[in-house]
Amino acid sequence: MARRLKLATVGTGYFAQFHYEAWSRIKNVDLVGLCTLDGTMGRNIADRFDVATVHGDVADMLDAVQPDLLDIITPPPTHRPFIEAAVARGIAVVCQKPFTQSLDEAEAMVALAEAAGVPLIVHENFRFQPWHRQARKVLDEGTLGEVYQISFRMRPGDGQGPEAYLDRQPYFQTMERFLVHETAIHFVDVFRYLMGEVETVYADLTRFNPAIAGEDSGYIVFQFRNGARGFFDGNRLVDHAAENRRLTMGDMLIEGSDAVLRLDGDGRMYLRKHGYDVEIDVDYDWENKGFAGDSVYLLLRHVVQHVLAGAPAMNTARDYLTNLRIEDAIYRSSESGARMEV
Repeated sequence: MARRLKLATVGTGYFAQFHYEAWSRIKNVDLVGLCTLDGTMGRNIADRFDVATVHGDVADMLDAVQPDLLDIITPPPTHRPFIEAAVARGIAVVCQKPFTQSLDEAEAMVALAEAAGVPLIVHENFRFQPWHRQARKVLDEGTLGEVYQISFRMRPGDGQGPEAYLDRQPYFQTMERFLVHETAIHFVDVFRYLMGEVETVYADLTRFNPAIAGEDSGYIVFQFRNGARGFFDGNRLVDHAAENRRLTMGDMLIEGSDAVLRLDGDGRMYLRKHGYDVEIDVDYDWENKGFAGDSVYLLLRHVVQHVLAGAPAMNTARDYLTNLRIEDAIYRSSESGARMEV
């Protein structure tokens, strides 16, 4: 009989719903404990997903249920103490992004987990979105020829007015570093996944909505090690054409010598060969379920395969430090007006 994984979770906020629904579909996983400060929400989730116990303290829960894996689905200020509690007990961790509150804190958590031999993985699900996986496949097949550049135009349209973000993730309003630390970090990871490592960045960030503390718009230029370039153009106040504007969050182009690959807001992909005016539909399989093409499910299943069977893991905290170093360089570039090496 296949070994089963004992899972505990902490968090019942907006995004947690996607985790619990995904966990309910993953084989060989038993959700044995849930921790939350919202007792009513915790009981509702426990009843829905057949969780035996609801706790108000993470350490107490870990001691009581002794899980194999802790899924941290809470805001960044809580990440360090929750990781420390799990690592002290030899429990593997998957932790939501933004990963901790700073690069220094993230480096400390990586060192702690590695010293204890405990797996620590960041829940960065954008590279698991099926359109990004398909883009990786097209690149691997060499269809685009020599790849010159990648660009993403992010337009979720949810950042206008004094009520921005309050209905879903109200702590967004108080984050002093917002657009890049909370959102563009996804695309830093996607750009690395598709184009390779980053050498330098140049950024110009600004804030349009005075109701929030951090930046909500900006341009970032990437120079990749292989000579290609990248451009991220993000504005959370403006929207784009899509049935669900949070599905892809915008439009992407990858341009090469032989062809251009385009992603639209509905997850459709198109290929246009050099010298031609007509785009061809790129047919690929994906399901419009869960979050963004079921990417939360795909990532969590990947984590289970790593913890249970030792399969290679993407998004290890060690590797994710590179994303955070790029993030740090982006903010330093915007503050100084200069290009920054990573």
